[in-house]
Amino acid sequence: MSANVILKKGEGRTLKAGGAWIYDNEIDKIEGEFENGDMVFVSDFDGYPMGQGFINTRSKITVRMMTRKKDTVVDDTFIEMRVRDAWEYRKTTVDTSSCRLIFGEADFLPGIVIDKFSDVLVVESLALGIDRFKPVILDKLKKVLAEDGISIRGVYERSDAKVRLQEGMERVKGFIGEPFDTKVEIVENGVRYMVDVQDGQKTGFFLDQKYNRLAIQRLCKGKKVLDCFTHTGSFALNAGISGAASVLGVDASELGVAQARENAELNGLSDRVTFQCADVFDLLPELEQKGEKFDVVILDPPAFTKSRSSIKNAVKGYREINLRGMKLVKDGGYLATCSCSHFMDPELFTKTIREAAANVHKRLRQVEYRTQAADHPILWTGGEQASYYLKFYIFQVVDEK
Repeated sequence: MSANVILKKGEGRTLKAGGAWIYDNEIDKIEGEFENGDMVFVSDFDGYPMGQGFINTRSKITVRMMTRKKDTVVDDTFIEMRVRDAWEYRKTTVDTSSCRLIFGEADFLPGIVIDKFSDVLVVESLALGIDRFKPVILDKLKKVLAEDGISIRGVYERSDAKVRLQEGMERVKGFIGEPFDTKVEIVENGVRYMVDVQDGQKTGFFLDQKYNRLAIQRLCKGKKVLDCFTHTGSFALNAGISGAASVLGVDASELGVAQARENAELNGLSDRVTFQCADVFDLLPELEQKGEKFDVVILDPPAFTKSRSSIKNAVKGYREINLRGMKLVKDGGYLATCSCSHFMDPELFTKTIREAAANVHKRLRQVEYRTQAADHPILWTGGEQASYYLKFYIFQVVDEK
């Protein structure tokens, strides 16, 4: 490693605030030779050392930092240290039977996500430099897990996100090592699921809502529940397992609904937990017109925006579903509502819900506010690289009287 990336004067503000990214327009010059994907030194405009990261001039995020120290050797020993720290943290904070083991920048390994579903690992690599470290990261992870008696029977790669194209990389999907059955059974909060690591969304299952799903269990016993954007049925099944009288799960994906029905059967809940393939935006007004009311309504939509430029339309979408959802909650019933969009920040999300409540003359009493599970740690830093993205509210909905 011989190249040195020198920042412009006054740039690198998010880096200095704890971020891991350096954008192309923050760089004054690059001294020395390098190939994209190589490790480079980073210096401020006055020569002050900022640390080391891997470079890719084809990406707007030109450097992603691996260490803040100029003298650290980023080798196999360094990678094992990072991986071991990530595993020790998860052993302390979450149920590790299925969890996110590596969460990119928040685990100081930028650009890579690794999820564990029972005895299977699913890896998503989104940056050229970290792609080179991927085999070492996986080897060290297997080694560290084996020390705790956990044997990994297979690894599947889901590096098929479009963002790889912005790094000048091909989208990749397939086995790393020996093939295995890609339908993996997991148990979370007492609920059994079949996770499709090959064709499911993202890495196959959304682990970040684990404890939010658990939080709605205590609200649902003996209740009539509506779960919107149910995906593979996770919130609906948590309601069902807790003793709900009836649960309707709704999703626009036929594949998701088929998997949700399989999961209901797996848990012996098919008699009380049913699923419908429909557009939630169309169905909610129809249910309202029919005079339907629910004790608990759950709204777990996909991210309505993945950029700042489309935030206005996203706000309209969140306002609409929350407004419709509140209308369907019985007086004194409960609404669980969330946003997984990073760009829908907590203040804007809260404001949008407040406006929706005012529009339908409902009073909201906050039961609790939650974020993503601790295996998706929130690293306090600035800018778009911040790992805080999931906002989750539970409210009691009260009619104005």
